[in-house]
This record gives sequence, C-alpha cells and structure tokens, in this order.
Amino acid sequence: MAKSTARFVCQNCGAVAPRWQGRCDTCGEWNTIVEEQPEAPRAPGPAGKSAGGRRLEFVALKGRAAPPPRTVSGMAELDRVLGGGFVPGSVILVGGDPGIGKSTILLQAAARIANAGRRVLYISGEEAIDQVRLRALRLGLQDSPLGLAATTSLRDIAASLEEEKEATLVIIDSIQTVWLDSLDSAPGTVSQVRACAAELTRLAKTRNFAVVLVGHVTKEGTLAGPRVLEHMVDATLYFEGDRGHQFRILRAVKNRFGATDEIGVFEMTDRGLVEVANPSALFLAERRGNISGSAVFAGMEGTRPVLVEIQVLLSPSASGGSPRRQVVGWDSGRLAMLMAVLESRCRVSLGQNDVYLNIAGGLRVSEPAADLAVGGGLVSAATDRPTDPDMVFFGEIGLSGEVRQVSQTDTRLREAAKLGFAAAMLPRRVARGGRAATAHDGLRLSEIGHLADLVAPLAASAAKGAEKSPKKE
Repeated sequence: MAKSTARFVCQNCGAVAPRWQGRCDTCGEWNTIVEEQPEAPRAPGPAGKSAGGRRLEFVALKGRAAPPPRTVSGMAELDRVLGGGFVPGSVILVGGDPGIGKSTILLQAAARIANAGRRVLYISGEEAIDQVRLRALRLGLQDSPLGLAATTSLRDIAASLEEEKEATLVIIDSIQTVWLDSLDSAPGTVSQVRACAAELTRLAKTRNFAVVLVGHVTKEGTLAGPRVLEHMVDATLYFEGDRGHQFRILRAVKNRFGATDEIGVFEMTDRGLVEVANPSALFLAERRGNISGSAVFAGMEGTRPVLVEIQVLLSPSASGGSPRRQVVGWDSGRLAMLMAVLESRCRVSLGQNDVYLNIAGGLRVSEPAADLAVGGGLVSAATDRPTDPDMVFFGEIGLSGEVRQVSQTDTRLREAAKLGFAAAMLPRRVARGGRAATAHDGLRLSEIGHLADLVAPLAASAAKGAEKSPKKE
C-alpha cells in the first residue's frame, strides 16, 4: 500500500506547496500555508469507463425552457437580489464581515418562509441552540415553526437531510465550521471546505431544496477558502456595510437565476434588519444643498437607480509633504486620474490640497458614470461655489476631458424626477431614429461634451463673487 504523504496548502488561495514556507508564492499572503493530509485516491481506470456509467442523451438546443419556480422569502429586498426568491435545488453563498448581520437576515427570512407553511431547517455550527433562540426572541421570531439544530459534523448533517422529505430551505451557518471526519485536516481548511460544500451541493440537487451557506471573509473583504467554492454555488451574495452605520447593502456578484450586481438595502434596528424600499430618499435625507463640494450622483445598482450624495472637501496641506488623498466609497485610483484631467485639461489647481471624498450613506460606487458627479464636487470645492441643489450628475470622463455616454439614461432621469429634482447634467446624447433628445419628465437637461463645460459656470460664479466682495485696505 502506498504511503500517504502530507501536502502544504495555502488557506487563502488553495495553492499547493511542496513544503512549508512562511509566504505563499501564488497569492503573496503570509502564514497561510497549513499541512493537510491528501484526499483518498480514486479507483484507478481510464476516464469515462468507470463502472456504472451510462451514455448521455443529447437534445436540441431549441425547446421549451420554463422559468424555475421560486420560494418567496417575504422580504422584497432579499427577493430582488435573488432574482425573485429561492430556487429549489440551488446553493447560495452569503459572505460578509463578522457582526454585519448575515445570521440576522437569514434567520428573519427563514422564519417568514416557515410561517408560510414551508419546512425550513437552520443548522448552526458557530452558536449553541440557546444563543439562536435568544436572537429569535430579540427579533420577535420565537413562535416561528423553524427546525433548529447545532452541529459541525457533515455526516450528521447529511444523514439528517437524506431523511428530509419536505424541506424547502436549509441554512448552514457557517460552512467554515463544518468538517468531514474522513479528512485529517482541520475545519475551515481548503480540503474541508471544498469537500463539505460539494456534499451539500449534491444533497441540494438530489433532494431539491435550497441551501444557503454562510461564509467567512478575509481581511481584504473576499470570501475565505478556495476560489472554487464560488464556482460551485449558484449565487454569491455579499453583505456590506459599516458596523457603526445603520445601513446594510446586500449585493449579488454571481447569480445563475437572476441579475448580477443587484442590491438590496436594509437598515439595522434593535428589532433586526428593516427593508428600505426607497434607498435614494434615505441616502439624501440629511443632505444640505447649499454646501460647496456636494453633488448628487444618479447611479445604477443592477436594475435599480440609486441617487447618492458625493461629498468633497479640499484642505490646504499643512504637513508640507505629499498631500493626502482620503477616499471612502469610491476608487482612489480613479480620483487621482480625474484630478489629473482637471489640472491638465481645465486648469483647475488641486495638487497642493488634501482631498477628502466620501459617498454619503455608506454605499460603495464602482461604475464610471460617477466621474461627472465627482468632478462637479471637486470643482465646487475648489471654487467654493455650491452646485445647483436641484441638479443630478452622471457621465464618464475620459483622459482628454470628454464626457462619455453611459447606459440607462432614462432610468436615471426618471428616478431624479420622482425625487423632485429639476435639472440633470449628463453627456451629450446622440439622436436615435431621427429624433432629437428632449427633456425628460419636466427635467431641465444640461448636456455637455467636455469637462470644461462644467468648470466654466462655477469658475465664472467664483470670479463674480470675488468682484462683489469688499476689498480690504
């Protein structure tokens, strides 16, 4: 019998090293390589000729494809992110920082589905049954007919789920705590996470119930464990937000049964997570429109338009060294590029100032359409002249200063009109079908083709204000 030799596996990326070393050569992380025993070898034989195999029956691509059935959770924001609800036989991976509210939102959704007469099982590997009951009591869910268990053994979980005939939803909190005793590695290692997720995925497909796996995240904010875990599941959701802030964002980065980059907005209260049906109004609730450096961005998160305030503050650099660039909620590299365009193409001096940029409300914006709003905030802060408080901004800016078109313009304008804005600054639109672009829902449209068209009015207002101000003798 061949002697089994241990291998050394990086717990961050899953790379295999020939021996232990302090730093992983693949991902560059330190102290992530752990010794693991190899998995049991498979039976020898040529691929495709193992015992029990059967010939596949190929069908034509054309045919009827009915949409999958859905189990509605009763939480509209969660159902939006999932694409309409939980699909039977699907596997969903939910990640987020510790204490962000992953267990809370899943317990609330599980209780609502159970109250609707469905069989829901909640298996906790991190908390005891009494701890989960205390959370349910605090949330007012103690009377929900929810099946609850606490274990970390995959054999016990699999044996219990094999006997379930009516289960609709199974929640595993969390996948890093579940372990298989046939593997010699510790729970949470690459081998354990991969093997446990594969077995739970098999159970979901064969028993036709939805499985939700709660996953830990690394210090960089990505899901811990092997990247293959995200490929195995049908949907990957990230729960984002600051623990010191009441807003939480549930974002879909992968979804085989719905749109990606869809978001759901929640507010953390003492009674759990409350859905925010109109996040734009909530993000702008405390906005003051007469402050320089503020601009409203009409953005898109998946299929949902979201209006957020972009705040910019310029301060003379007191250290005498390199000015600071502090960014919250946006890409710092894109801010540096936009500042270079303003200085080179529009003659706006920003280099000697500390620049602070914040996306109000805790939302993280990643689409390039925010360039024009950030540019408006920078110019407003540099000239100390507020932008039009009734105007929204959106548009991508190129290196030559041109303002490029973005997608879903009409959807952004409709959201702005619904919230009472009277004007919008956007890229110059090209007439389609022989029809010229006109105002939308009574909005006054300011279409510009270059960033200088944004700088000129604010600079002129600053110059006029300087002339009217009394001169000191």
